[in-house]
Amino acid sequence: MKKSLLVAALATTVSCAAYAQTNVTIYGIVDAGIAYKKNGNPAGNTLSMESGQQSGSRLGFKGREDLGGGLAAIFTLENGFNIDDGKLGQGGRVFGRQAWVGLSGDFGAVKLGRQLTSLYTALDQIDPFHINLAGNAQKVFGYGTYATDPLARTDNTVSYFTPTINGFSATVSYGLGEVPGDNTKNRNLGAALSYANGPLNVQAVYQKANTTTAPAGLGGATGDNRAILVGGTYDFRVVKAHLAYADNKIDGAPGNGKDRNWLVGASIPVGAAGTVMASYVRNDVKDLGAGKSDQYALGYTYALSKRTNLYTSYSYLKNDANVALNTWDDKKGLGENVQQFNVGVRHQF
Repeated sequence: MKKSLLVAALATTVSCAAYAQTNVTIYGIVDAGIAYKKNGNPAGNTLSMESGQQSGSRLGFKGREDLGGGLAAIFTLENGFNIDDGKLGQGGRVFGRQAWVGLSGDFGAVKLGRQLTSLYTALDQIDPFHINLAGNAQKVFGYGTYATDPLARTDNTVSYFTPTINGFSATVSYGLGEVPGDNTKNRNLGAALSYANGPLNVQAVYQKANTTTAPAGLGGATGDNRAILVGGTYDFRVVKAHLAYADNKIDGAPGNGKDRNWLVGASIPVGAAGTVMASYVRNDVKDLGAGKSDQYALGYTYALSKRTNLYTSYSYLKNDANVALNTWDDKKGLGENVQQFNVGVRHQF
């Protein structure tokens, strides 16, 4: 009897110890609101309910298992969905936002699978609107290419993340093209260096995607897409300043493959629960006369609790005569200006 009790106690102890070393977290965001868009469409303006206006609605699973000696197995599976109609996001992928597994330790971390790019992560930290709401800088940078794969997310990717040392960290990534006989086709390369310490956050990123298609407004040509982004934020407490510059090039786009971006913005806390965001973003298509787009945006968020907040934002984008960024049709909408307004609620769990 005593032996049976001892065996049961040991089994329980081992089971509890194993459970303590492994943890899986379920998390998510549910975000929906009303959006109004005026983008030059001859059929008229659009009033709609939209999902993920401040943060993409998602359901995720992330886990960590202690393997001993400071080594751990890690993973993330993140599904994107539209709360307005229940459909899957990211082209219908089950885990279209992220799907990766890896190892972490004193050496840093290695991840394999579908991942956010360093370009996405850096711009998210710099943009006052966190690449969402009406002021989303991601839809302007690179003539909108920063909002699309493979500049936003990459498949078949191996990434290495250094440990953070005195605020400095770095990332390198390689996305396999998986094309028989040609290891460079559809390949993706990335490298990033960041410094985040106290009020200062500085980001520098290089991203190259082989064989991508330029927006139709830039000729729609297929070629290598190269992006370089530098920028950062400085928190003065009463206001946080945001600044970024990017240089982009799509090989093969006839005469229109180069553009440059600037972002200047601010985040201002209002009371204990509110934040005002403002930004000015420019996209300048080089070697194209009347090729500039300027976006002005203003937004406000109010926290009802630690997990739930209300939001609203407005943006006005002015296109020059030869560009049609974010219009109803990027060929027929040349010179059209775009206005967006949204209001909604976001809950995080």
